[in-house]
Amino acid sequence: MTPEASAGLGPRRVRLFVKWVFSTHPDDRAHDLALAAVRIALVWIFFYYGAGKLFGWFNGPGLHNTAVFMAHSAHLHPGEFFAVLGGVIEFGGAIALAFGVGSRLAGLALFGDQVMAMITVTWANGINSETLNPGYEFNLALAVMALVIVFLGPGRFSVDALIERRLVRAGMLRS
Repeated sequence: MTPEASAGLGPRRVRLFVKWVFSTHPDDRAHDLALAAVRIALVWIFFYYGAGKLFGWFNGPGLHNTAVFMAHSAHLHPGEFFAVLGGVIEFGGAIALAFGVGSRLAGLALFGDQVMAMITVTWANGINSETLNPGYEFNLALAVMALVIVFLGPGRFSVDALIERRLVRAGMLRS
């Protein structure tokens, strides 16, 4: 008796496990679930920060304090403009990703938002700051997650996918 058989693992199960571990071509369901997970994480984070910037929700700074931060700490002038811009990109991008509408554009805007945050605020602190000021690791992770949506789209569970299917049926796009 082989070790696999005695452990209750038949050759088929071992092959399936090895395929699952080393496969670089996920099936459509896994692909769509992964994209949904990325979208959900981005929605939660950017809704929280965008709503805090714009409306002061979740004990956020609100528009005035965000404008002061943008002008003095991030050196972005006029601070009011960049506070509104950052808040709209984050809050609006979260709403767009939640429904999966205009997802690639929202992802691109969120990517740019995080690159600006790194350039203006966190880059000088390094990737893992040992001070109270955060490093750029969080911004980097969010920027890359946003690029996943830019490159791969929002997946099947989105308004974008519904629009695409209708455009294909109408002959306006090729499948």
